[in-house]
Amino acid sequence: MAFSLNPKAFFFVLILFTFAVFCCKSEDEEYDPAVIISRALVCFHDKYIYKSCDESCRLTQSGNINVSPEETDQFCEGPCFEESNHVLNCLNDVFSHFLFYNEATIKDVRATLRAGCSHTIERGNFNVAEHMESDAWKVIQHSEYMYMLIMLGFYLLLWN
Repeated sequence: MAFSLNPKAFFFVLILFTFAVFCCKSEDEEYDPAVIISRALVCFHDKYIYKSCDESCRLTQSGNINVSPEETDQFCEGPCFEESNHVLNCLNDVFSHFLFYNEATIKDVRATLRAGCSHTIERGNFNVAEHMESDAWKVIQHSEYMYMLIMLGFYLLLWN
């Protein structure tokens, strides 16, 4: 029995192949995951970024900001708030879709910093988990997933 593809199935395979080539191509060092990770980790230990902030109050690779309510004023009005934002800018420059170990995005951590240093009832609350977006929204934000969903939609539209 010979294997044959009808035009719709052929189109679907072509889309999957295009998606795989488009998303998984990493010939350039700039897109090498190991290089991206090493550049991102440098942001946490760059002595030009973290100059004055006490190490105990620094943003960590796990995505935590360990600031107690008693240390809030010192953190927000001292160098730590600004230096933490510099780390986030550095991470964003390296890889805009960076995820911390706790799966927080750069946007989640920025929201936590703003809320923790605001003059609202959120002041002093640096719990990143409480400011994280839903996982469903994170998936929608990634263009690769959107591309796949659009192509799947076209395939299903043509199938009927």
